[in-house]
Order: sequence, then C-alpha cells, then structure tokens
Amino acid sequence: MLTAGEFHKLLPHLREPYRTMVLIAGCLGLRAGEIVGLQWGDFNFEKSTLLVQRGVVHGRVGDVKTEYSRDAVPIAPELTRELLAYREHCYMTQDGWLFANPATNKPYHQEEIQKKHIRRAAKAAEITTGVGWKTFRHSFRSWLDQTEAPIGVQRELMRHASIQTTMNVYGRAMTDGKRQAHGNVVEMILTPANNPTTEVAERAPVAIVV
Repeated sequence: MLTAGEFHKLLPHLREPYRTMVLIAGCLGLRAGEIVGLQWGDFNFEKSTLLVQRGVVHGRVGDVKTEYSRDAVPIAPELTRELLAYREHCYMTQDGWLFANPATNKPYHQEEIQKKHIRRAAKAAEITTGVGWKTFRHSFRSWLDQTEAPIGVQRELMRHASIQTTMNVYGRAMTDGKRQAHGNVVEMILTPANNPTTEVAERAPVAIVV
C-alpha cells in the first residue's frame, strides 16, 4: 500500500492518459479492468456520479467482476475538475472510451500500462515498494480507514460482494456519507499539505482487499 504522500509524488511522473488512469484508481479504488473500460457516458457530471458497469480484460469488453461491482459511486469536485480538464485534450472515439489507444480505437491493455508506465513512475518517484494496479485499490481502502469512514460506507465504496453481510449489521449507508468519505480521500491525496511522507511509519496495518 502507498501513503497519500507517496501517491502524490507518483503522479508527476506519469504522462497522459496514464496519469488520469492512476488518479481514478487512487480516488475511487476501481479495479484496473473497470478503469480502462470507462466511457464518458458512464459519468453524470451534473449529479457528480459515475456508474461502474463494465470491465475490459486483455482487450475484451465484459461485465464487472460481481453483481455488487455494478454501482454508482460519487465524484468529488476536485476529481470532476481533473476529469473535465483531461477530456479537453484526450483522444476521443465514437464509443466514447476515456482511455483509447489511437492505433486501435480500443481501450489500452492494463498489463502493459502497469509494466511500462506505473512501475517506471514509481521508480522515478523513489518508491521502493512494488507498485501495480492492486496497490491503488488496497491503498484506497487504507485511506478510507484513515479518514474513519464507517465500515458500511467503506464496503459500498469498495463495491465488494460481501456487502450484504455488512448491510445486515450496519444498514445501508446514506449517499451523503459515501460522498463525504470519498471527498475526504480525494482531499487527502490531492492536497500536498496533507501528505506527510512520514505517515507510513505511523499507519496501522489494514486488511488486504481484492
């Protein structure tokens, strides 16, 4: 897992469209296949929401991992501004892919992105721990925990299959709670002043999620 400070240090070493991919991974905790499978039509910027509804694995478009993965997640204003700025200069396709390879008009392969861009950026940022797509999802869960988001909210934002058990105990989280938890994470990782690199030594271990 990364600290918020390490994530912030990583971003400047990524060029587009990979920077925005990683930004989404850190701010929303989406799986790699869900990120490369995003289309602009999945976003409702007026309501500040994203509907996660497909995944791309090895270039093949398919369904999301589980029925619980298909869900709407909140988009904080800071992330909305980043996405709209990216849309101004991204490669556009008829299908509206956020991250289309200009050579094929199809989504990029996440394996190559991890190997050629994410790991190189981590090395340039002098991050010694191994960094890959799952790192960002695990880190997102850790950051939610640091912001003291209720467990019910965390499960909904992670869109886990085990959410039914969580809901039986805690009840369904309110939308306002989900927005607040997501907004706290976005503020944490996008604001340099909130990202002391020493926090890694102070953070308690958090259970690994997939």
